[in-house]
Amino acid sequence: MIKKALLTFALTASPALADPATVQHVNVSKSGPAYTFSVTVLHSDKGWDDYADAWRIKDMDGNILGERDLAHPHVDEQPFTRSLSGVKIPAGVDTVVIEVRDTATGWSPNTKTIKLP
Repeated sequence: MIKKALLTFALTASPALADPATVQHVNVSKSGPAYTFSVTVLHSDKGWDDYADAWRIKDMDGNILGERDLAHPHVDEQPFTRSLSGVKIPAGVDTVVIEVRDTATGWSPNTKTIKLP
């Protein structure tokens, strides 16, 4: 009886057991006063209930400088890369953090810190 209950618990989808998304790679380029960020995300998207749904750029003080929404699951496309252009970075900011979010666990602790070109 206990083994059956443990197996049932282990097989039940739970945000506590879900894996957070990871920022695998970031490519940054500058054109005039604006930047383009191409971010590669890895997440075991399972469908609409558990998929990477956004990534964002923050300065070292936690201010959000840009955010890219991801409109659908990427079940058969892992890892995947999406870009965000026209990002304005305030003067004096030379390092940013890229964070990724998924629908099951929220904003991931798996971030990537990037020195701007």
